[in-house]
Amino acid sequence: MTQPVAPSSGALGVSTVDGRAWRTLAILSLAIVLSMTTWFSATAIISELRAVWSLDGVAAAWLTNAVQIGFVVGALSSSLLNLPDMLSARWLMASAAILAALANAALLIAPTAEFAIAARFLTGVALAGVYPPALKLISTWFVRGRGLAMGCVIGALTVGSAFPHLLRALTSTLDWRLVVSSTSVLTMIGAVLMAVYALDGPNAYPRASFDPRQLGRVLRNKPIALANLGYFGHMWELYAMWGWFLAFAQSYRTGAGADAASSASLITFAVVASGVAGCILGGLLADRIGRTATTALMMSLSATCCVLIGLTFHGPLWLFMLVSVVWGITVIADSAQFSAVVTEVADQSFVGTALAMQLGLGFALTALALIAVPAFASWAGGWQWAFVVLAPGPIIGTLAMLALRRLPEATRIAQGRR
Repeated sequence: MTQPVAPSSGALGVSTVDGRAWRTLAILSLAIVLSMTTWFSATAIISELRAVWSLDGVAAAWLTNAVQIGFVVGALSSSLLNLPDMLSARWLMASAAILAALANAALLIAPTAEFAIAARFLTGVALAGVYPPALKLISTWFVRGRGLAMGCVIGALTVGSAFPHLLRALTSTLDWRLVVSSTSVLTMIGAVLMAVYALDGPNAYPRASFDPRQLGRVLRNKPIALANLGYFGHMWELYAMWGWFLAFAQSYRTGAGADAASSASLITFAVVASGVAGCILGGLLADRIGRTATTALMMSLSATCCVLIGLTFHGPLWLFMLVSVVWGITVIADSAQFSAVVTEVADQSFVGTALAMQLGLGFALTALALIAVPAFASWAGGWQWAFVVLAPGPIIGTLAMLALRRLPEATRIAQGRR
């Protein structure tokens, strides 16, 4: 890693670099919020899209799964080619966001379900050029406080993912095309912000040259392997919970005799968006008590919620919301810390490659989890206990992070806080 630039002090005693770092973080987080609205844009309007193309349950699920698979293909391809370490993050992110906006907008002209699924796949491929490079770029601005900074990036992703549900709740009487067109426009705005403001910080990583053997070295690195295993357990739970909570909430509200459409969308937005608080809390805790301790704590709590949420299914709304929001907070609170660990223990010339590989494999697992949840719900005869199938993921992830905590290399994590 290059040596940090010595900061100059301003009138209030705040360094110029610190001010630029927080400003870059704020603008980049906004750009990610805008661009990630395309991720769940189709999921939020799945009922309308099923009617448009006469989709059965399997085809409807593929509208969500295609994004996950596209992201996996994009992330693993960029990792294999070392693209995040060879190309400017600024232009990689901006170009990818433009492609995501165009692919998302293609839903407006899709003549068939197959065309729509292909467009969702391309959206996922494009978003793989936004998210991993953003994590690497922000780490160049923060050494101390990296957990909080990267937590803010994941918080931005969370808001962007939740936004289509809010938009659908507020526009339930309007045409579904409003959701698609609005999210595409927002993503274009995000691309402009990335092109202007996504600049490396004073702790920029060395620019790498293409080395296909590097992926093998990353895979053989034991600290990275344990951090990845923790991340995989986390990801088994996260996107399946996000992707299917709307269906879960609709089933709950229907059973309660309430209007299931707009109210379930609003509930889903509240639950997913509550993760923003979790990302900030997780970042603060990780920088104070350590990343392995924080991730183990949060995964233990979220695994508990996987089970408890079923007990609230026929209960009062306040109890249902209490467990749901606690789950929404804890299910994402640890997410940034797995990536932060990689930036601290990986070969500094190939941090982007290691991050892209971690995220790509993690998202590959989400595609299986997204299939497993509705399949389990069908087998169980309803949605009440559907999320129990997710609990093993965070349990395994917790064990992996506790194992990482015992390694000597763990002293390089969070300035020795592990």
